Amino acid sequence: MKPLEQLVRKNIWELAPYSSARDEYSGKEAHVFIDANENPYNAPYNRYPDPLQRELKAMLEKVKGVPVANIFLGNGSDEAIDLPYRIFCEPGRDNVVAIAPTYGMYQVCADINDVEYRTVLLDDHFQFKAADLLAACDEHTKIIWICSPNNPTGNSLDRDEIMKVIEGFEGIVVVDEAYIDFARQLSLRKELPAHPNLIILQTMSKAWGSAAIRLGMAFASKEIIAIYNKVKYPYNVNLLTQQQAMEMLKDPFEVDKTVKILLQERTRLMQSFNQLPICEQIFPTDANFFLARMTDANRIYDYLVDCGIIVRNRSRVQLCQNCLRITIGTRSENNELLSALRQF
Repeated sequence: MKPLEQLVRKNIWELAPYSSARDEYSGKEAHVFIDANENPYNAPYNRYPDPLQRELKAMLEKVKGVPVANIFLGNGSDEAIDLPYRIFCEPGRDNVVAIAPTYGMYQVCADINDVEYRTVLLDDHFQFKAADLLAACDEHTKIIWICSPNNPTGNSLDRDEIMKVIEGFEGIVVVDEAYIDFARQLSLRKELPAHPNLIILQTMSKAWGSAAIRLGMAFASKEIIAIYNKVKYPYNVNLLTQQQAMEMLKDPFEVDKTVKILLQERTRLMQSFNQLPICEQIFPTDANFFLARMTDANRIYDYLVDCGIIVRNRSRVQLCQNCLRITIGTRSENNELLSALRQF
């Protein structure tokens, strides 16, 4: 890895961050707050939330096994995806490399930040070779994006190839593990101490069933997390989100029960899809969804919409022609989907 100072944009490295009132007295006891132009009434919602989410991070440290200093919390994973562009990539000059197909926000954020977005097509098994990703890089490549389990394909990417990328690239490697709780493959979180160029993304939206609260996580070296915190908006995670996340984290084993149910339903639903004459292929998955190649995905999608059932039509995505992406719902929702498809 290049020295961090060489990877970070010069203006970001030299940036003097906004200092909030809650930062300035950190570590000291206080009981009268007349510093931040808040309304003294309507507690607790009248006060700005903790800008560094300390109590929530302390709970995450126990659940995730990652020290507080190595955790960033954002307004959904989208914030954790956007910030590396703003931190590392000089607009109009630098580029990033990603697999294709993959999660669309990586390219959207690249376009917003005026950063060239290069792609390397996956093979017929939705896998990649590290050598191909590294070959797409040049001296202006700052970030490589890897999503595993991948979206929309659902499969976990080859761990050995991921490690070759992390060890062979001088810039930042971001591994998005939004669906890791559904996967047989273990998270790369334990690799963080040995690889200071690695950023791992996770979320409360999927296995934790909390998409509405918009809480994304980034795990990285404390040096990278410090820059994340310098660039983010001061109060990026609101009080209600922090409170609900802490409530969920009180019983992580409840999440394990939900995941087990969803995995059982995933198996049942995929087996049922295999028996449908309109389904040509089911792709392996490690996520709470699967990709299915249909006889006529566009017609089937429109038919399901008319039935009040919404799936994701991925036909226009590379390598996903005529494919629908099916999220695992409740047993009754899945039964309604199968009933409609059997009548198509």
